[in-house]
Amino acid sequence: MRAAIPYRLLNKIAIVISFFGVGIALIDSGFTLTTWLQQLFHFFYLAIIVIGFLAILDRYMRPKTLLVLHELLFNKVAIFDFFTSITIIILLALHFTDLLQSGFSMAVDGFVAIKVAVFVTFIREISDTDFNLKRTFLNPGQFFILSFMSVILLGALLLMMPKATTQSISFVDALFTATSAVCVTGLIVVDTATDFTTFGQVIIMGLIQIGGLGILTFVTYFSYFFKGGVSYETQLSIGEMTYARRMGDVVATLKSILYVTFGVEAVAAALIFISIYDLPNMDLSERLFFATFHAVSAFCNAGFSTFSAGLYDEALRFNYPLQLTIATTFIFGGLGFIIVVNLLRYLRYRTERLLYHNSYSNEPRYNYQPWLLNINSRITLITTGILLLIGLVGVMIFEYNGVLAEHNSIFGKLIAGFFTAATPRTAGFNNVDMDSLAFPTIMLTIFLMWVGASPNSTGGGIKTSTLAIALLNTLSLARGLSRVEVFQREIADISIRRAFSIMWLSLLVIGSGVTIMSYNQPELDLFKVVFECFSAYSTVGLSLNLTATLSDFNKIVVVVIMFVGRVSMLTIFIALLKNTRQRNYRYPTEEITIN
Repeated sequence: MRAAIPYRLLNKIAIVISFFGVGIALIDSGFTLTTWLQQLFHFFYLAIIVIGFLAILDRYMRPKTLLVLHELLFNKVAIFDFFTSITIIILLALHFTDLLQSGFSMAVDGFVAIKVAVFVTFIREISDTDFNLKRTFLNPGQFFILSFMSVILLGALLLMMPKATTQSISFVDALFTATSAVCVTGLIVVDTATDFTTFGQVIIMGLIQIGGLGILTFVTYFSYFFKGGVSYETQLSIGEMTYARRMGDVVATLKSILYVTFGVEAVAAALIFISIYDLPNMDLSERLFFATFHAVSAFCNAGFSTFSAGLYDEALRFNYPLQLTIATTFIFGGLGFIIVVNLLRYLRYRTERLLYHNSYSNEPRYNYQPWLLNINSRITLITTGILLLIGLVGVMIFEYNGVLAEHNSIFGKLIAGFFTAATPRTAGFNNVDMDSLAFPTIMLTIFLMWVGASPNSTGGGIKTSTLAIALLNTLSLARGLSRVEVFQREIADISIRRAFSIMWLSLLVIGSGVTIMSYNQPELDLFKVVFECFSAYSTVGLSLNLTATLSDFNKIVVVVIMFVGRVSMLTIFIALLKNTRQRNYRYPTEEITIN
């Protein structure tokens, strides 16, 4: 017991000073500081790294740890700590070598590796503490909402730093941009390409990644990675938000989310980089950043671009491989993590069965496995496919001689049309001039924006499964059935009630937004306001060139709509209203006249 006290004390000290170190590193990166202050901060960074290194040594030098030292060779945490420590030692050696050669006169501003080491120290130490949602003052829904609000506020403050922008921006504009990034919307009031520096664009990309996955995903996974498990209470809390069927699925689901996200983003970045190899006026580092930024923005369905005109820029407008890559990426992101994992598992099973079934006919895993593609995946994939087909046909009919006329080949029109039909599903990238779209196309776009992506995805909207359940319920009523059945399964009543609640709450929020914005700026085109509100609520990011003309008050209104659309109005109600216990009795049932 005595040996554990110094370690815990050292761990707490490392957490506190590394937390302040991360904040100081951000200030150091975002502001132009005097040389003596930079030097002072620099020594503080070194002190944090040394204390973190001592905490790692103390963690493995305790008697209990030394007894199982042979097991550490195959421990993932020990391997991480070993390579992290070696890397930090090498960085420090190189750094002090440069300092000695310069006679201790080398500028410390911009030495990114030291700041990264401080951030890694903070993540490592805080992940070794006990994280338990049930022991906090907040219920899971409140924690989920508060985490988004905290990241948005922090992001707004970071984007206001002088080195993040080419010219100063107001707090409202910074808050709007941070909300749009965290809520993976893509609406902008300042130009991402020209008004933000590379540092500012990196901040936006980080906010997009955190907003797309959720801060709870990172916190829980790091806790699991370094501690080897997550408490039952925390799993129960996360299961309430992710609707996990079994407690054992929670950590596995979070791991799958991270693996799928970073795997798809890495492949997308590589393909994007290849597709822009001949892009003029861009060096290698700029192409790498372009590919990484757009891969993250696409998978998270954010719609941010480092080009002022987005993919409608003259250099990208006819780059069909790029458009096809980005479209495929945001469709994957919009399917939902659980659906993608289930689909990949099903495809692997079908491939293995096709290749090895005859050779290993007695192997159980190659035998027929029913319902490997579950009902959620079937409903989502079918609804997504139907909506994509409807969108493509509609765009090709309405815009063949319109915005698609500049594409000379049928192949080019199909790719551009497919992209235009897919991007309203909360992606937000534009490869055409939105103001030039025909009225029927805009109406189709509003409908597709309202539906949005799929559950547990990076996209917004009421979700494909909500639309599918509502349609199935309507068909069941028309047929005189008392149950909703599909694929030889009955849909639970709670799913039907949740679907209709989500639909009417979405229209309530959008309608309220349209009313307030039109009242504040009566000179605005009402149709454009409606389009803007649907885009904001569904976290799409498409606009009919209205966003930049909004007043500060209306920008705040759009911020609220984006936030509510991202976290869901139903989630807000669940977080605010106290849970009522189920009673052991039921009142007599009465049928209400509806039609």
